[in-house]
Amino acid sequence: MALELVTVPCLSDNYAFLLQDDASGATAVVDVPEAAPILETASARGWTITEVWITHHHADHTQGLADVLAEHKAVVRGGAADAHKLPPLDHTYSGEDLFDFAGHEVRVIDVPGHTTGHIAFYVADAAAVFTADSLMALGCGRLFEGTAEQMWGSLTRLMALPAETTVCSGHEYTASNAKFALTIDPDNPKLISRSVAINAARAAGEATVPSTLALEMDTNPFLRASNPDIRAHLGMTDAADVQVFAEIRARKDAF
Repeated sequence: MALELVTVPCLSDNYAFLLQDDASGATAVVDVPEAAPILETASARGWTITEVWITHHHADHTQGLADVLAEHKAVVRGGAADAHKLPPLDHTYSGEDLFDFAGHEVRVIDVPGHTTGHIAFYVADAAAVFTADSLMALGCGRLFEGTAEQMWGSLTRLMALPAETTVCSGHEYTASNAKFALTIDPDNPKLISRSVAINAARAAGEATVPSTLALEMDTNPFLRASNPDIRAHLGMTDAADVQVFAEIRARKDAF
């Protein structure tokens, strides 16, 4: 039962993702920043969208929904905590809930911080997690509604997934995130190498999303609060991990 994953650039720097089960033709789209590129990508592949999975309520992840549903009679899934802020949902979920997608188990993970009702979707059969604005390529979402403690807990849950997991995040912020990351972790050779590769990819007009969890854990400063070099660089050798994370997040807000 093979699954095919397609990244769809939307708006100026958003991403949606199409996930199709080859055997049944069932096709899910994760987040709907705008309809046109999603519909065009599905049409070009001859796919019918059967499900929409929404990670959180921000307009740049939901505003294309009505136009997608006008062409595809899809089931809409989203977080229970955000249901009052989201378009009408057919099914709502909280952390560690499971649902079936064409015979594939989908695990919902609560990832508050960017918003209090943010969820992620983990599909083991695709070795992919859809994190939107929680864990991002070399970053994490700004804390618009939640706390540093909540976001650190969210990232800790995501870090527990298999290292080979593909991280499908919601924005093309990676180049600017890399510049910031180098101010926190300047002597990390893997980060330096990744930064060079990111700049080359962007110069060629290529996407830097998705990434992998292993790469994020090696290079993303928001996942590396326990790293002794980062702690020494910040002058926080004896601080709790969540305090180090909060300091990194505060520095990014002012960067």
